[in-house]
Amino acid sequence: MVLAVTIKLVLTGPKINFKDMVDEKRDLIGIDTGGTFTDFVLFRSQGNTIHKVLSTPKAPEAAILQGIRELDLDPSRLTVIHGSTVATNAALESKGVRTLYIGNRGLGDLLTIGRQARRELYNLEPAEVRPPVSRADCLETGGRLGPSGEVLEPLSQAALEKLMQQVKASGAESVAINLLYSFLDDRFERMIEKAMPQGMFVSRSSSVLPASGEYERGIATWLNSWVGPLVAGYIERLRDGLPEASVSVMQSSGEAIDAVQASRQAVRMLLSGPAGGLVGAGFTAEVSGRRQLLTFDMGGTSSDVALIDGAPRLTREGHIGPWPVAVPMVDMHTIGAGGGSIASLDDGGMLQVGPASAGADPGPACYGLGGSLPTVTDANLVLGRLRPGAFLGGRMHLDTRAASQAIGSLAEAMDLTLEAAAAGIIRVANEHMARALRVISVQRGIDPRSYTLVSFGGAGGLHVCALADALGVKEAMVPVHAGVLSALGMLATRPGRQLVRTRPGLLSECEDKGLTNELEVLAEEGVEALSEEGIVQSDISREYSLDLRYLGQSYTLNVPWNGCRQAIEGFHLQHEGRYGHRMQAPVELVNLRVALKGPQLAVTLPRLVQTGAAQVVEWLNLVGIEQQVPRYERSKLAVGQQILGPALITEMASTTWLAEGWNSTLDEVGNLILSRQLS
Repeated sequence: MVLAVTIKLVLTGPKINFKDMVDEKRDLIGIDTGGTFTDFVLFRSQGNTIHKVLSTPKAPEAAILQGIRELDLDPSRLTVIHGSTVATNAALESKGVRTLYIGNRGLGDLLTIGRQARRELYNLEPAEVRPPVSRADCLETGGRLGPSGEVLEPLSQAALEKLMQQVKASGAESVAINLLYSFLDDRFERMIEKAMPQGMFVSRSSSVLPASGEYERGIATWLNSWVGPLVAGYIERLRDGLPEASVSVMQSSGEAIDAVQASRQAVRMLLSGPAGGLVGAGFTAEVSGRRQLLTFDMGGTSSDVALIDGAPRLTREGHIGPWPVAVPMVDMHTIGAGGGSIASLDDGGMLQVGPASAGADPGPACYGLGGSLPTVTDANLVLGRLRPGAFLGGRMHLDTRAASQAIGSLAEAMDLTLEAAAAGIIRVANEHMARALRVISVQRGIDPRSYTLVSFGGAGGLHVCALADALGVKEAMVPVHAGVLSALGMLATRPGRQLVRTRPGLLSECEDKGLTNELEVLAEEGVEALSEEGIVQSDISREYSLDLRYLGQSYTLNVPWNGCRQAIEGFHLQHEGRYGHRMQAPVELVNLRVALKGPQLAVTLPRLVQTGAAQVVEWLNLVGIEQQVPRYERSKLAVGQQILGPALITEMASTTWLAEGWNSTLDEVGNLILSRQLS
């Protein structure tokens, strides 16, 4: 079965000013490749179009090319900004290519030893954890530096030739080079890189992450080489399919990068798609006057939660699977709870939901594509919250009988009615997601009740009220284009770079002018890269900051740079706010950081002009609800129209379940604002 769904939006679509960024004769399209669907948001002067096709996980570019064909677009007039899951899936599924790790003599097992942290502190018989790189693929050589950059062991020509022979004989596809203190002097890493066989994918730590922390730097470099050839191959196939198009990729930090440059920086694409969702959430919410957000992105395979306070937060302590990722990425928490999450009973008879997912192939049972296991989507259909004929604008009919059969087998095993089993699946899934939201709010000392819960993704609106109730949140928002918000976020982002360089020393002993000069030199690297993408240097904004800590500490806080004295005081205030105290110890400088951003497209959400309250499409009898429930079409709602729960609000790409005790109002740009009714 081939699925493609298109809807043209004129009243509620953003308008684009292409000046200085995109020629007005070109089409601009944002694409988000998800685990179940690939979403498209196309902008044209005569109207805007949303499109969805089923994803093709084994060849993600196939779904992208299919969607572009179905939209009848001319690649020679096309500008594409997209989020890719290739790096993410390869890392999570351990499907990277065979990679050699090259370190200094005696340090070949650095990635295996790591930080000697135990995942289960009190487990006397922990499960064996496979090292990222086997011992046979860890090579050792000279070129060792000391902590001040002094040469402790040179890299001889004989050692280099031996290394070359080992690499050629290995049969590996890629190499990761990580020498001690290479961030101070990268000449030995460059010598090794230059000596590698032509055509081999090579990453060196002094390029991927020139910062202190040999383990984190080594993991980032290995990840870049481990999944890099897969990303490079994907981008090459996509560009072959769109030879005349301009193609950019979203980075994990929320900025776009040209596809050619992205193919060498795979480690910076591990949260490519989810980053687009955060950019889109911040963009739509800010238009509605809201800046403090808890975001909840529920797709077909997983759910991503994050906190935004004006802008998406970045972290240098993220993880992908079991590995730390020290490159900047949006700070979010991901769990295996999506619409396609499979429900089952464990050995003790307890109901479990996820993390296994039916994905796009075969998908939930109700898709009629061969799936037979019960999923969250099937449960919502059994409860009546998904309408068989209104899914994806009526262009994909859901099979209620198949969903009932899938959940019925589980209900029988639980000795429950079909409806009770479906409700149980929803409750367990909601608890998983509520727990994730508490991780990024309550567990960090943040009261979620003062934030707006922003729900998006194809399945998010079905669960938003229950999650808000669980957190005590009084206001929620389902943004305009919620079902394809990540694709919209691709278009609301800006091209940019996040740069870092370790520069140790006591901050009190540094001079303002000297540090400013070093930051400017670091910035020029990123400016040059952005200039290669055709961005005018005068349009690039710069933000300088420092990673600081008290002398003797291990962890740092990032403080804006505006002079040594101000940075020291800013660090004291931030430390006191985070940990409740300040110390008399000297403040130590660890890293210089530069954030560069190019110009943003003038993307705006126009004010709606529709007047006259939308009428009820149909009255429904839903499980567990005594009175009949009205269903509304979101596209026909008028600005300011208030709807009292319980009610269903359907649209092409998602459905919102407005629970009893909640009401919703459509704001002037098309966002649904949900609020708890006063008792």
